[in-house]
Amino acid sequence: MSTRQGGRSHGGDPHGSRWSRLRARLGLGAQARMRGRSHYSVRQRMTLVGGALALCSLALVARAFDVQVFNNEFYVRQGDARSLRELPIPTSRGMITDRNGEPLAVSTPVDSLWANPPQLLKHPDRIPELAQALGVPGDELARKLSQRADKEFMYLARRMNPERAIQILDLGVPGVFSQREFRRFYPQGEAIAHVLGFTNIDDRGQEGLELAFDSWLSGSPGAKRVIRDGQGRIIENVDLIRPAEPGHDLTLTIDRRVQYLAFRELRRALHDAKASAGSAVVLDVETGEVLAMANLPSYNPNQLDGGSGDSRRNRAVTDVVEPGSTMKPITVAAALTTGKVTPNTIIDTNPGSMRNGRYTINDFRNYGALTVTGILTNSSNVGSAKLALAMPDTYFHEFIHGFGYGSKPGSGFPGEASGLLAAPGQWSGTTKTTMSYGYGLSATPLQIAVAYAAIANGGRVIAPTFVKGQRNEASQAMTPEVARQVLDAMQTVTETGGTATRAAILGYHVAGKTGTARKFSGTGGYSREYLALFAGVVPVEHPRFAMVVVIDNPDASKGHGYGGGAVAAPVFKNVMEGTLRLMDVQPDDIDTWLAAQQAARDKRVRANGGKPALDLPVLPQAAQAAPPGSASAPGLPAPVSIGGAP
Repeated sequence: MSTRQGGRSHGGDPHGSRWSRLRARLGLGAQARMRGRSHYSVRQRMTLVGGALALCSLALVARAFDVQVFNNEFYVRQGDARSLRELPIPTSRGMITDRNGEPLAVSTPVDSLWANPPQLLKHPDRIPELAQALGVPGDELARKLSQRADKEFMYLARRMNPERAIQILDLGVPGVFSQREFRRFYPQGEAIAHVLGFTNIDDRGQEGLELAFDSWLSGSPGAKRVIRDGQGRIIENVDLIRPAEPGHDLTLTIDRRVQYLAFRELRRALHDAKASAGSAVVLDVETGEVLAMANLPSYNPNQLDGGSGDSRRNRAVTDVVEPGSTMKPITVAAALTTGKVTPNTIIDTNPGSMRNGRYTINDFRNYGALTVTGILTNSSNVGSAKLALAMPDTYFHEFIHGFGYGSKPGSGFPGEASGLLAAPGQWSGTTKTTMSYGYGLSATPLQIAVAYAAIANGGRVIAPTFVKGQRNEASQAMTPEVARQVLDAMQTVTETGGTATRAAILGYHVAGKTGTARKFSGTGGYSREYLALFAGVVPVEHPRFAMVVVIDNPDASKGHGYGGGAVAAPVFKNVMEGTLRLMDVQPDDIDTWLAAQQAARDKRVRANGGKPALDLPVLPQAAQAAPPGSASAPGLPAPVSIGGAP
């Protein structure tokens, strides 16, 4: 089999040998193939490989050129997303000043520390050191960082003293940075806290005028575009997107000196009477400008931690009270306006009481026959009730409403209350008579001050304002002639025989009215707690200032009394005495002042054994008072705390 197959391979193919010979002749044999391969050189191979690489390089260059020049938007966006940042440019809040340009609220630069949690978590050994510098527990800081591990920003501490922030940054903890912010500082502290209010940690107004004028004071933050490196550090400021615009300054009608006087004397009165709260408001009669507004208890706006909401309430604007006998001048004015009575008309108040439905109206004692002026001098409830009963319900209601009772004062202060003045259709059989002496309606201390300023301003009611230069429209509540008659009648209240002799000021005629009102219990009746009020105007000849003082719940057991004449009137006297001196107001009662000077000289002569003594003028009590910043009188609380600058 194998022989047959072998023969088939050699001898069976007659063309095999011929084909072999032909291939040999043509050089196609094995040796020829070896000789042919020797014609390919190394240089040719290198040239071929180099050409291929050159083509690849050219393609890569072309692609890179296309990506970086023609179609680079996508990659630019990707690069910017990793290094380019838009940062806010902080701006300072506008300054608040008093009417004389003295700063009441200023913004000071501070630093806030922040961290990049992913970057900081890469160095867990530095977290305890950072926590110790910040004054927080290390485990708490680590937990907060872990919770924000997917974020690139987390505040570590806000509104720090710049020097302390630099000390922490100098530790070199990776992922910790700072940014500039501003913090509000109030130089007058608690003395004017209720008027100004305060700002939150983001420097936005939260209470008072800081809230009312927040958009005016805030300004507009700017923005810039920067490049940051991998460590979060700014390496280049690329572009200013918009410049920062600082907030506008705000000039108030408040006089810092008068404000301090009001706060100091109110605090003294609360301390002496063991009262729970109090308010005082001083208005400029001609313009309606608020010169001072003090409240107690107060708070320090520079240190808000631990303060209660009750102490932050501006009681002079938000809290309503029954005005008590301070309502009687309005009742007398309404009666005089009818033309049925004059200041000298006799009103019989015998026997010192009168029935009023199921109740009895009582006077302090039986005053007998009183003139209309005498009703104010002696503060007769019976006389006021009889005047009210002689007037139509609608007329009496509209007359009271014309002084601003029952509507918001219009000062623009946040949360100002309108009080309560029921319409005649809602009155009971006793409402009108009780309203005549200050029960059955309610008003804020600011509303009462506006009404008394109107009496002093010829019957013109001007909405109060806190902004210097702002002038509100006025309305005429009564004629100037009636206003003068009421003012003259109110002057007798502070003179001998009146209920407010402790409001008298040497050298000046004072017009005012006391008020003592029982507090509503909230259960349908009145409690045994009282409100002591005094509202007054000075000087009578050319009125400049109107002031209202409200003392809440004075302690009658301390021997100082709880009536307006005993508790509130001295506050008026001390504040107005100092204000008249500060404003250089000309005295309108020179004769009394000269008589007092002569009496003082005679006393000094007698004390000197009949020999002439050094002729020195007798200064009013307010002129002898210590200036702001000096030590308080013995027995008074500590001086006003204004906090420390950040």
